[in-house]
Parts: sequence; C-alpha cells; structure tokens
Amino acid sequence: QVQLVESGGGFVQAGGSLRLSCAASGFISNINYVGWYRQAPGKQRELVATITLGGSTVYADSVKGRFTISRDNARTVALQMNNLKVEDTAVYYCNVQLRRGDGYWGRGTQVTVSS
Repeated sequence: QVQLVESGGGFVQAGGSLRLSCAASGFISNINYVGWYRQAPGKQRELVATITLGGSTVYADSVKGRFTISRDNARTVALQMNNLKVEDTAVYYCNVQLRRGDGYWGRGTQVTVSS
C-alpha cells in the first residue's frame, strides 16, 4: 500500500524559512512527476512546484525564486521555502502523479506564516 507522509510544517515569521519533506512508502511505478500543492482556507488547492524523475522542475509564479523542490533520495522529495510570506499560509500536500493519470496524495502539513 502506497503512503505519502509530509513533515516539516510549522509556524514561522514572515521572512523565515521552512523545509518540507514528503516520504513515500510502498511500491510506486510509472511516475510522471512528484509535486507539492497547497490549499489556504476558503481557496482551491493550487500547484506549488513539481519535479520529474529526470529533475525537471516547474514552479508557480508566486513562489519562483523563493521555493526549491528537490529529490533527497529515491523516496523523499523536499520543498525548501525561503523568504516566506503571510500569503504562503496553507496546508501543503505532497502528490505523486502517475503516467496513467491518477496518483497519490499525502494528508498534508500545515504552514503558518505570521506578519
């Protein structure tokens, strides 16, 4: 059974940094990409960043230059978040997207940025 577990969320002041990790367990094949998404209260879930197995990355315009997605190892993907802003406050979710079109989601980790 595949599980994705996010960690590293927390409470930080604006301008600070956090590093999120997504650890996968279970057998996963035919991965298209791994991504981080976020959902703020009252808003739709939105893409933050994705990374392919080959290392190609995509970022939302709102986080370019501040966030970095990386593969720590074969089963862990990280999201380094620097210069955090109040508007980055959200629940952050890890997603593994498969080539067949579906995928897996973690349960999320809360990030709260105060002014």
